[in-house]
Amino acid sequence: MNLFFSSFLKRSLFLCFALLLFVPLLGCPHSVPTSLPENVQAKPAFFREVSQSSGLNYKWTIPGSRPLHILQTIGNGCAFLDYDRDGNLDILLVGQKTALYKGDGKGHFTDVSEAMGLSKLSGHFLGCAIGDVDNDGFDDIYLSGYRTGLLLKNKEGKRFDDITAASGLKPQPWGTSCAFLETTPGSRRLDLIVLNYCNFDPKVNQLLCDEHGVKTSCGPRHYIPIKAVFYQNLGGGRFKDISKQAGMTGVNGRGLGVAVIDENGKGQLSIAIANDETPGDLLRQIGKANSPQFRNDGAASGTATDRDGNMHGGMGMDWGDYDNDGKFDLFVATYYGEFKSLYQSEGGGSYHDFALPAGIGDTAKNYVTFGSKWLDYDNDGKLDLALANGHVEDNIAEVSPGQMYREKSLLFHNKGGLPVTFEEVSEKAGADFSRPIVGRGLAVGDYDNDGRLDLLVVDSEGAPLLLHNEVTDSGHWIGFRLEGVQGNRNGYGATITAETESGKQIRLCGTDGSYLSASDARVHFGLGKNTKVTRLTIQWLGGKTQTVENLEGDRYYTIQEGQAPR
Repeated sequence: MNLFFSSFLKRSLFLCFALLLFVPLLGCPHSVPTSLPENVQAKPAFFREVSQSSGLNYKWTIPGSRPLHILQTIGNGCAFLDYDRDGNLDILLVGQKTALYKGDGKGHFTDVSEAMGLSKLSGHFLGCAIGDVDNDGFDDIYLSGYRTGLLLKNKEGKRFDDITAASGLKPQPWGTSCAFLETTPGSRRLDLIVLNYCNFDPKVNQLLCDEHGVKTSCGPRHYIPIKAVFYQNLGGGRFKDISKQAGMTGVNGRGLGVAVIDENGKGQLSIAIANDETPGDLLRQIGKANSPQFRNDGAASGTATDRDGNMHGGMGMDWGDYDNDGKFDLFVATYYGEFKSLYQSEGGGSYHDFALPAGIGDTAKNYVTFGSKWLDYDNDGKLDLALANGHVEDNIAEVSPGQMYREKSLLFHNKGGLPVTFEEVSEKAGADFSRPIVGRGLAVGDYDNDGRLDLLVVDSEGAPLLLHNEVTDSGHWIGFRLEGVQGNRNGYGATITAETESGKQIRLCGTDGSYLSASDARVHFGLGKNTKVTRLTIQWLGGKTQTVENLEGDRYYTIQEGQAPR
């Protein structure tokens, strides 16, 4: 028996050895093929960059000597809007040369800047707000900037006229993010808030600081903060500065991001402001409805600092109900080395920073994040998060080896669960999405009306990124364009709840949020496997509630206040 076993073992070892020598000649059956079989296709990237092929011939540059100083690196914004009401999104790119591109709804854009009167504008423009300030049905534009600020009246989609001088709006010392909002429900008038950054004069202030023996851009704490201004819409294209009465003296200054919400559904708005190295603000409307006043509840609400009680370099921000519990949460983007903040609503006006357990705070820590928007990019019914990143020191690699001036954008996929967690899927989103840029403004919109949300991103030292959404296994969807009657024509400030067999989702109507930018005003829901919305509830800003039953998905609807969808 032992002899037999010994002989068997030797023969087996010999055969194994022979096979090891012979297999390489045949090719290892378990090796990875250099190409996929014809019947197996590689899964495409989520987003494809199409700016050039779509007709966006534009580029941002930063003039002046290097290293760059704080004004040079503040960046610019962008917007999706429908300026001519043809149902197709157009694109606004803000800069010292501000450009407008008309979209055809099929993915192509034509430069109409000269025809629409924008090519003649001059100034150091940075950001934008979009809204119909006179309720004539056509969206107007406010451009913020350094020592400027313009209100452009939309003349029925045929041209834009500069009406700033007659409007009562004044040039701002350093205007950044801005937003239109209706603070007097029923007035049908959009007021305007414009954030300001800091007191800075290149001829007077220190431009560069010594950091580890290298001259580089001075940080924000070297400059005195400037506070936001609030303009009340008086009608007839006229505005009045009521900043003091409205409570803007109570904000902390150095504002970079603004996002508006009706927290309690009672028509009294709250304004979140992200500040750079000062505590964040959460302005809650109080007092008489015809005289907007705000109280700063940043500290009391838990949104003024990060989870450890530290001030951070707040930049872009956005409201969204990421856990589908019916309460809106707030994301705030921050500087390199700082945890990003995800303020989860606890109800009753209180929030706690949930970014770390959600898988966002630490993952995004080592990026300088500006543009920030919630979106359901795969239409599965859960909000995901897109972030545009880029450092503010162009010589940061010399100052701090290992850090980079150009940074990749980040995409976080909502995995759901209790508690909700996120997975960073930037690389899966494609090489176009994750290529390093000097990221600043970011806007979200469905520019080809296919129900999948696309992204527009600013590269401060390059061309815009128009990222076309090409998710192949996207779920069903539904979208709504609101028209206010008792309130502002845009429907800004309304909240919409969509119910399906899978549960409820709530969304905001507005274009604000992110950084220096404005997004598609249409309200979008991903439906997953559901093909219809069984019940849709609209809480208009003035307090009126409207309910619609059984709406088929995979299309856009227009809903005028009090009327059936069309």
